[in-house]
Amino acid sequence: MEKSDKTFQPDRVLSYFKKEWKVLLIVTISGLIYNLGLLAGLWFEGKMTGCLVEILRGLGQFSDMLVLVLGYVTAIAVVQIARYIKRFYVRRFANNVNRRMKEILYAGLVRKSRASLRKEGEGSIMTKAILDVDDCVEGMRKFTTEIFDTGVALAAYAGMLLWYDFRLALLCMIFPPISYMTAEKMKKMIQRTGAAYKEQSGYLSNATLDRAENAITYRVFGCEQERQLAYEENLTSYEKSAVKANIWNSVMPPVYRIISMVGVLFILYFGQKNVLGTGWSTWTIASFTTFLACFVKMSVKSSSAAKLFNAVHKAQVSWKRIKPLLTKQEEENGAKARENSERQDTEGKEAGLENVTQLQIGHLKFAYPDGKQILNDISFQIKKGQMIGITGPVACGKSTLGKAFLCEYPYEGQILVDGEELQKMTPSKRTGIIGYLGHDPELFNDSVENNVLMGTKKNAEDFLKMVCMDEEVKEMDNGIQTLVGNGGVRLSGGQGKRLALARTLCYQKPVLILDDPFSALDKSTEKQIFANLKEQSRENMVLLISHRLYLFPQMDQIIWMEDGKTVTGTHEELLRKVLEYEKLFMEEGGAGNEEK
Repeated sequence: MEKSDKTFQPDRVLSYFKKEWKVLLIVTISGLIYNLGLLAGLWFEGKMTGCLVEILRGLGQFSDMLVLVLGYVTAIAVVQIARYIKRFYVRRFANNVNRRMKEILYAGLVRKSRASLRKEGEGSIMTKAILDVDDCVEGMRKFTTEIFDTGVALAAYAGMLLWYDFRLALLCMIFPPISYMTAEKMKKMIQRTGAAYKEQSGYLSNATLDRAENAITYRVFGCEQERQLAYEENLTSYEKSAVKANIWNSVMPPVYRIISMVGVLFILYFGQKNVLGTGWSTWTIASFTTFLACFVKMSVKSSSAAKLFNAVHKAQVSWKRIKPLLTKQEEENGAKARENSERQDTEGKEAGLENVTQLQIGHLKFAYPDGKQILNDISFQIKKGQMIGITGPVACGKSTLGKAFLCEYPYEGQILVDGEELQKMTPSKRTGIIGYLGHDPELFNDSVENNVLMGTKKNAEDFLKMVCMDEEVKEMDNGIQTLVGNGGVRLSGGQGKRLALARTLCYQKPVLILDDPFSALDKSTEKQIFANLKEQSRENMVLLISHRLYLFPQMDQIIWMEDGKTVTGTHEELLRKVLEYEKLFMEEGGAGNEEK
């Protein structure tokens, strides 16, 4: 179980490198071997060229060439193996840092109030934050990669050039620094276009959410055309900013490379003098070939270093934005959340199915801080193994009653779990008792499997079968690995609700609050899922909120809500006591739908 590291500072970039020191040690060792192999390869290339000249002149032996070829092949093999190992562990480093940053980020964002998120714009803050984390991690990955692919390699190449002819080397090496300075001069432009792209991306996300959430309002009040034009303007601005950002990121690297390669002209002029014996040094053909190849390699690496500066600059802009969200407090919150989750899996008996036997609601009253009284003097009880149906007119407080069990806002009265007040429990214990499926399921832009399991080591297909969704998932493009999109946008309404129900059953708790779990389903599917739910929840207490009543005869109790108050009884008792309940039930088919 991973615990919070007291020395770890999530708002310090260096802390992420320290945290992954074991992975970086492997990167360092493989990176050094990689660079030694590169130098050996260049040496062998020069020697083979010289040997070939000697053979053509009749002064060399084929066996000498064969030895050099075998040595060269071995050097290349070592380089490729070391390169693979280094890149594999660099990618692991990046993935670990990305996951850690996002865990801390989510720990902060999910604890923000809905009002504060809306003030900045949910789409804007989420889009920017996720993109910024990706950019930061990409900058860290490139930095770690280029330390060896570029930094150490450049030093090694420079050392070899100086060893062969330090005067010519110094003359040629004037130009790579010029490419660095050019990249530095372009820093502000890269940052400005990158920031503009992020900003327009946030605006577009907000505009998209606005159109989706308020589509009916715009249509009813005749504003649809106006909003369409406004959306098109946002889309055009986003496209322009994306093009500008990509142009500056794509055009400059070739320019850096051209500047770095100017030194080749000096090598061709002064190098041939060295070969002829009239230059600063005395060279063979092998020396000339090695020097030229070494400089070309160094120039290519120089342009990569300049490109790296652009990536680091881009990452710096993103880091400044997300740094306030990556705090020690949020890192500890995330660690505590993971610890609580794992403890609930391994020590579930603290609030497990075996121990929770009764739930008592007494004189419950509830009102949102800025609203009127919604629930007024509600009392009922439920025992282990029972299923209670909750229904009533539209806006009677059914969903609010379900949310009261989450204790997000204080309530008056009592909700007792085996005699213990729910509000006074620790958050971890309360989370271990209450399972909740809201009216609007929250799905993540991830695979079907990850939306069900959320990190647990179970079989997602078992829970998909319970909600009659396993066959539909098999027919999707990528099966259980199909991405569902933000909020499950790629799924139908019924599929989204069933997927959220599958997740709730996967994380089954002693008390299950299910708010309209069967919406947008046909009756045959709903009946099958209901039967599976009853079978799966024999040891649970289930409060099922719904306005569809044809399954209510199978409930142990019914709670009718109206004007913040309740009438409780069996299905038969409610038919006698509440005329509106009887009317609604009969409109759905009445006794013809009863299945006991």
